[in-house]
Amino acid sequence: MRVLVAEDEERIAADVSAALAAAGYRAEVVRDGEAAWFRGETEDYDLAVLDLGLPRLDGLAVLKRWRAAGRRMPVLVLTARGAWTERVEGIDAGADDYLPKPFRMEELVARARALIRRSAGQAAAVIEAGPLTLDTRQMRLSIDGVPQALSPLEYRLVAYLMHHKGRVVPVGELLDHIYGDEESREANALEALVARLRRKLGSGAIETRRGFGYLVPDQPPE
Repeated sequence: MRVLVAEDEERIAADVSAALAAAGYRAEVVRDGEAAWFRGETEDYDLAVLDLGLPRLDGLAVLKRWRAAGRRMPVLVLTARGAWTERVEGIDAGADDYLPKPFRMEELVARARALIRRSAGQAAAVIEAGPLTLDTRQMRLSIDGVPQALSPLEYRLVAYLMHHKGRVVPVGELLDHIYGDEESREANALEALVARLRRKLGSGAIETRRGFGYLVPDQPPE
């Protein structure tokens, strides 16, 4: 999953990015409101972590622009401001959750997981699809109760497909949401990754829809 982190304090941005990466997410950091607005309006993200006190354009203005442009990704607002009136204003502007500073990274990651799941239509922390079970808290995939050893990239792929189970996910969407800038974003690399996962999970775990994309079926084939 791909997360935009808009935070101007270098230490906080680095800590948030590291915590999200450790939880299996791709974090991309911007340091001012203009950059946040542009990236959030032109790129697709599964979540935005947005500080209200950004330079050049404050976080509330960024949020209002995103929502006015029809951007629907969930937004977790970070703020050092404590007034309840500001929290209400942010929620009314389209924020999905608030986290006041200082905060624990464990809480931020838990809130991020919940927002991403709910945005994909998955309320529970454990997602099931046929014989597959994904525990998003433990970052663990099981088949019929047996845990599977996955590489970080394999986990990102199967987690994204599990969050969107029952939907054919286009190749371009997968390339954008699971690969980092340092990794190859070629369709043949994705095809090889899917092939490795099928060897581990079984041939029916991930279906190919030629010309469209990949699918984790919600129910096992009969």
